[in-house]
Amino acid sequence: MDGIIKLRPHHLLCTQGYSGKGYSEGFVSNMDIVTKRLRNNPDEKVEIIFTTDCLCSDCPSKVAEGVCKTDEKVQRFDKGVIDALGLKEGVYSYQELITKLDEQLGAGKEDERLKAICGDCEWYPVSACWRNIRDKKYVL
Repeated sequence: MDGIIKLRPHHLLCTQGYSGKGYSEGFVSNMDIVTKRLRNNPDEKVEIIFTTDCLCSDCPSKVAEGVCKTDEKVQRFDKGVIDALGLKEGVYSYQELITKLDEQLGAGKEDERLKAICGDCEWYPVSACWRNIRDKKYVL
């Protein structure tokens, strides 16, 4: 993958919790490439977009460009992250964003803030998202 990585807001959370599982082989392969790049390059920039992104490309819920079968749910997830971080569409430092995530969502002993944003995600029960955010696992 060349160029700037485009992410929808809630995928900032997904890149924190991802652990090699996914909807399909293609999805996992793409997620592996994207998360490896984000997690290993301290100067990596991302473009936050409010529509389908590079992680949606192999998702079975993507119907067409900008169209998701679960659009209402993912837009709610996105809004939670937008509100928590004060995001607008644009280019950001990935490390700055996940540091803000850690500050906003990783505080405390429980995951109430994160659960309020994406607790009904099918991956939430099996994800290490909150633990990784709380522990600042990917902050370089």
